[in-house]
Amino acid sequence: MNITHATFIDVHYHAGPDAYLRRHSATAVGEHYREHNGWVVLKNHLGCTAAQAWEARARGLPVSGSVVLNEIAGGLDTRVVERSLCQHDADLRFIVHLPTVTGRQHSSRLARTLSHPILGQRPIQPLTVSDNSGQLTAATLDLLRMSRDYPLVISTGHANGPEVLRLVEAADRLGVPRLMLNQPANPLTGLDAKALQALGDLPFLYIEQTALTYLLGYQPADDFAAVLGELPRVLYSSDLGQTSQPDLPEWLTLSQQWMAGFNLSAGRVDDITRRWPLQMLSV
Repeated sequence: MNITHATFIDVHYHAGPDAYLRRHSATAVGEHYREHNGWVVLKNHLGCTAAQAWEARARGLPVSGSVVLNEIAGGLDTRVVERSLCQHDADLRFIVHLPTVTGRQHSSRLARTLSHPILGQRPIQPLTVSDNSGQLTAATLDLLRMSRDYPLVISTGHANGPEVLRLVEAADRLGVPRLMLNQPANPLTGLDAKALQALGDLPFLYIEQTALTYLLGYQPADDFAAVLGELPRVLYSSDLGQTSQPDLPEWLTLSQQWMAGFNLSAGRVDDITRRWPLQMLSV
């Protein structure tokens, strides 16, 4: 299946094996998305899903991969990205997530179980994109520059609000072709629709809105609706795969109900579920 034939594109789904137990394997996820004529991008807190996606696509499944630059995967290192690219089909841009394990704490409402004893005995060590003075690290800036030379999308990961603003400024200054704000309404980032609107209509900037942020009650309905209905280049994703959260059919049904309740036009729904994700991933 070609991504251009998908009726929706989910840029954020967790398959197993991952840092936590997940509902489906990569191939099972691909089969479910094919059944619903969708495309899925796999995300994994342990690192890279490019090889899993390659195997799934070899079976004709609508799956692509990403890499999360957490400490356990090698951290903020361009060589980690190069390794991932060697396993990635070059017809799509590859999403590179900056660290998601940052050491910043919040009381998660997710019920989840670590996937392996090693992760309890030797937890993933925290990494941040900024130094003690709050400035972006040299390694972070190197990754932004790298995205000018390779088919990449840089994702802000679980950067905090001030870090996200610095990443946007640096991306603008350095000529980064694609920057995705990774679920900015989550409590670790804390950017609402008004804060995102203040960034302006930057042509390289894509804003992810996950269903999970809303499902967990981290985001009020009016803000969820404002992001989905008003901001430029919004990507509506699931961030699902947890055993305690809805499976794909239920998510699709809930999404239709939410978007109808927010009075989103058919064109706007297509923008946030297919057109803008496709635009971001296209080479």
